[in-house]
Amino acid sequence: MGPNSTRRLRRLPRPSAQFVAHSLRFVDLPPVAKLGRAYVMQGDTAKAKAAYQDFLTLWKDADPDIPILQQAMAEYAKLE
Repeated sequence: MGPNSTRRLRRLPRPSAQFVAHSLRFVDLPPVAKLGRAYVMQGDTAKAKAAYQDFLTLWKDADPDIPILQQAMAEYAKLE
């Protein structure tokens, strides 16, 4: 890549937050959060909470409007 490559990349349009949020509505939960669901189905609330806490720690700086984050937070809240 030459010195002009970086400039060209900076000029690329960025997707709007609304587009990103809309696109993420169709993405299922990441595996670490699915692990929490699996533990809930097994009746192991302690392990489910730990799995959701791991997920929420990884995503702590994410935009709170992301649907998969909201979904995981709601599922975690049910365990409290």
